[in-house]
Amino acid sequence: MIKKVSRNEMRKVRHARIRENISGTSERPRLCVFRSNANIEAQIIDDVKGVTLVSASSLEKELNLKNGGNIEAAKVIGTEIAKRAKKAKIKAVVFDRGGYLYHGRVKALAEAAREGGLEF
Repeated sequence: MIKKVSRNEMRKVRHARIRENISGTSERPRLCVFRSNANIEAQIIDDVKGVTLVSASSLEKELNLKNGGNIEAAKVIGTEIAKRAKKAKIKAVVFDRGGYLYHGRVKALAEAAREGGLEF
Protein backbone atom coordinates (compact mmCIF):
# COMPACT_ATOMS: atom_id res chain seq x y z
CA MET A 1 0.00 0.00 0.00
CA ILE A 2 1.27 3.45 -0.92
CA LYS A 3 1.45 5.84 1.99
CA LYS A 4 0.54 9.45 1.28
CA VAL A 5 3.18 11.98 2.31
CA SER A 6 1.85 14.82 4.47
CA ARG A 7 1.51 18.34 3.09
CA ASN A 8 4.01 19.67 5.62
CA GLU A 9 6.62 17.07 4.59
CA MET A 10 6.19 18.10 0.95
CA ARG A 11 6.52 21.76 1.99
CA LYS A 12 9.81 20.93 3.71
CA VAL A 13 11.05 19.30 0.49
CA ARG A 14 10.07 22.40 -1.51
CA HIS A 15 11.71 24.65 1.07
CA ALA A 16 14.96 22.65 0.89
CA ARG A 17 14.90 22.94 -2.91
CA ILE A 18 14.36 26.71 -2.68
CA ARG A 19 17.14 27.07 -0.08
CA GLU A 20 19.67 25.57 -2.49
CA ASN A 21 19.40 28.78 -4.52
CA ILE A 22 18.48 31.40 -1.91
CA SER A 23 20.92 32.53 0.76
CA GLY A 24 21.09 35.63 2.92
CA THR A 25 24.24 37.71 3.14
CA SER A 26 25.23 40.62 5.36
CA GLU A 27 24.34 43.10 2.60
CA ARG A 28 21.08 41.36 1.66
CA PRO A 29 19.75 39.03 4.38
CA ARG A 30 16.96 36.49 3.92
CA LEU A 31 13.36 37.21 4.99
CA CYS A 32 12.02 33.79 5.98
CA VAL A 33 8.31 33.16 6.58
CA PHE A 34 6.79 30.38 8.70
CA ARG A 35 3.04 29.88 8.65
CA SER A 36 0.97 27.56 10.80
CA ASN A 37 -2.78 27.26 11.09
CA ALA A 38 -2.87 29.48 14.17
CA ASN A 39 0.09 31.88 13.72
CA ILE A 40 2.58 33.44 11.32
CA GLU A 41 6.22 34.33 11.93
CA ALA A 42 8.92 36.17 9.98
CA GLN A 43 12.67 36.33 10.51
CA ILE A 44 15.45 38.23 8.79
CA ILE A 45 18.48 35.95 8.76
CA ASP A 46 22.15 36.39 7.84
CA ASP A 47 23.05 32.91 6.57
CA VAL A 48 26.78 33.64 6.33
CA LYS A 49 27.04 34.26 10.08
CA GLY A 50 24.09 32.01 10.93
CA VAL A 51 22.37 34.74 12.94
CA THR A 52 18.78 35.96 13.15
CA LEU A 53 18.94 39.74 12.87
CA VAL A 54 15.26 40.66 13.30
CA SER A 55 12.10 38.68 13.98
CA ALA A 56 8.37 39.23 14.41
CA SER A 57 5.63 36.80 15.37
CA SER A 58 1.88 36.85 15.87
CA LEU A 59 2.53 35.23 19.27
CA GLU A 60 4.07 38.42 20.69
CA LYS A 61 1.96 39.97 23.44
CA GLU A 62 2.73 43.62 22.57
CA LEU A 63 1.12 43.29 19.11
CA ASN A 64 -2.27 42.50 20.73
CA LEU A 65 -3.54 40.17 18.00
CA LYS A 66 -6.73 38.25 18.72
CA ASN A 67 -6.24 35.79 15.87
CA GLY A 68 -2.74 35.15 14.51
CA GLY A 69 -3.91 32.91 11.67
CA ASN A 70 -5.58 35.37 9.32
CA ILE A 71 -4.59 37.89 6.63
CA GLU A 72 -4.95 40.90 8.96
CA ALA A 73 -2.38 39.38 11.34
CA ALA A 74 -0.04 38.70 8.41
CA LYS A 75 -0.26 42.37 7.39
CA VAL A 76 0.56 43.46 10.94
CA ILE A 77 3.57 41.12 11.05
CA GLY A 78 4.74 42.40 7.65
CA THR A 79 4.66 46.03 8.75
CA GLU A 80 6.28 45.15 12.09
CA ILE A 81 9.16 43.24 10.46
CA ALA A 82 9.73 46.18 8.08
CA LYS A 83 9.76 48.63 10.99
CA ARG A 84 12.23 46.51 12.97
CA ALA A 85 14.41 46.05 9.87
CA LYS A 86 14.56 49.81 9.37
CA LYS A 87 15.63 50.20 12.99
CA ALA A 88 18.39 47.63 12.36
CA LYS A 89 19.39 49.52 9.16
CA ILE A 90 18.31 46.73 6.79
CA LYS A 91 16.91 48.02 3.49
CA ALA A 92 17.02 45.11 1.03
CA VAL A 93 16.26 41.43 1.67
CA VAL A 94 15.84 38.18 -0.25
CA PHE A 95 12.32 36.76 0.20
CA ASP A 96 12.06 33.11 1.27
CA ARG A 97 8.45 31.94 1.20
CA GLY A 98 9.37 28.75 3.08
CA GLY A 99 7.86 26.32 0.58
CA TYR A 100 4.40 27.90 0.87
CA LEU A 101 2.47 29.22 -2.12
CA TYR A 102 2.81 32.96 -2.67
CA HIS A 103 -0.86 33.45 -1.89
CA GLY A 104 -3.06 34.52 1.01
CA ARG A 105 -1.20 35.17 4.26
CA VAL A 106 2.30 34.84 2.78
CA LYS A 107 1.44 37.33 0.03
CA ALA A 108 -0.16 39.73 2.54
CA LEU A 109 2.95 39.64 4.73
CA ALA A 110 5.24 40.27 1.74
CA GLU A 111 3.18 43.18 0.41
CA ALA A 112 2.95 44.78 3.88
CA ALA A 113 6.73 44.46 4.28
CA ARG A 114 7.23 46.14 0.88
CA GLU A 115 4.89 48.97 1.85
CA GLY A 116 6.85 49.31 5.10
CA GLY A 117 10.03 50.04 3.15
CA LEU A 118 11.77 46.69 2.58
CA GLU A 119 13.05 46.04 -0.95
CA PHE A 120 12.76 42.57 -2.49
